[in-house]
Amino acid sequence: MFDDALHFLAEMLEAPDWGRLGQHLPFEWVEEAIACTGAASIRKRRLPAEQVVWLVVALALYRHKSVGEVLDDLELALPDACVRHVSKSAAAQARQRLGAQPLHWLFQKSALAWSEQDRQAYAFKGLQLLAMDGTTLRTHDHPELRDHFGAQNYVGATVASYPQVRGVTLTTLPTHVIRDAVFGPYGINEMLYAKQLLPSIPDNSITVFDRGFLSAEILCGLVAGGASRHFVIPAKSNTKWEVIGGEPHDAMVRMRVSPQARAKCPELPEFWEARAITAIDPQARQRILLTSLTDRRRFKPADVVACYDKRWSIETSYRELKQSMLGMALTLRSKTVSGVYQEIWGTLTAYNLVRLEIAKAALTAKCAPTQVSFVRAFHIIQFELHWAAVVRAYGKLPAYMKHLRARLVNVLNEERPGRSYDRAVKAKPKRYAVRVLKRDLN
Repeated sequence: MFDDALHFLAEMLEAPDWGRLGQHLPFEWVEEAIACTGAASIRKRRLPAEQVVWLVVALALYRHKSVGEVLDDLELALPDACVRHVSKSAAAQARQRLGAQPLHWLFQKSALAWSEQDRQAYAFKGLQLLAMDGTTLRTHDHPELRDHFGAQNYVGATVASYPQVRGVTLTTLPTHVIRDAVFGPYGINEMLYAKQLLPSIPDNSITVFDRGFLSAEILCGLVAGGASRHFVIPAKSNTKWEVIGGEPHDAMVRMRVSPQARAKCPELPEFWEARAITAIDPQARQRILLTSLTDRRRFKPADVVACYDKRWSIETSYRELKQSMLGMALTLRSKTVSGVYQEIWGTLTAYNLVRLEIAKAALTAKCAPTQVSFVRAFHIIQFELHWAAVVRAYGKLPAYMKHLRARLVNVLNEERPGRSYDRAVKAKPKRYAVRVLKRDLN
């Protein structure tokens, strides 16, 4: 009965305008994204370009629902007295007309603005703490997608069953807001994607890398490309250097740039210097961290180690994005190249919206954003945005957002007790036979 009453109430209210949900995502940004990419609708349609942008973002927030359910539940289509529902084919055609560029433009615009909000509140010794790392996403096994994105190759001339998209993201560690990202074919190395993100790294920042990104071209380009841009990265086991000063566990070292790297990038110097700090983890394993934070009085070795220890937060953000938001789906929804890119940029925008609200709630609760449960906060935001969409009065939206943040404060992560049983990794049983694709060696 309660569910019937809610549906009756939703049907009686005026159809919502998703544009007014943009307290953080202004409708002007959506219009500008459409105009700058030339995707504006010429004909009068039930799903004009602006509404399709909101549809793509909503599909990421409601991954468990079909396109038709999202259209009907949120009343994203413009009202029509003759036709109440929008067909699936009409929604698919609207997404194809829109393309991926407006969503990419909107993501970059919003990500830059949101990552700068409350920057000082979450700064580390006056510097913004970032991390850069790579991830992958699976797509449907379609010839067009396999030709464009490619897939992982295995020993024995076999290929992965599903095409994969490779991406590299630049993420603010305290809030998990993604500042910028690059996605493309799986066969392109992460290092090439990382170079594209170097201009997006802001001044007065520290960027933490995984050891796989240890490259003079990336690290020297980061430091030289702005003011007070620093890095922290673990050294590889075969990294060689010459000690030029300091102490055994906190030394200044000089490394030679390989002739191959200088041939590719003539601007690189013959040598580059860094501070090498030896750290011991709780398992008594030794690692050496290389950093451009050479001010020993301001940045103690423990501070540098603490920065690197926070790098794992970017892995947590990938889990939140792929498992919580996408519902551990095997593949993305889209079956076209343009649709895959469109879905990725819409998903990143939706993820940043959730993470921004969590960061705002954390400031109110005077706690770290990572102390707020992402899963519970995401479910609350799904519910609140759905009912904010059917609120008739425009002026009630700020009150809804205030109520939302008050609820987020109450979903802080609880301290978990110690593990009672040792963790064991077991092989996951397979319901069906594994599909093996032979690689074409010709």
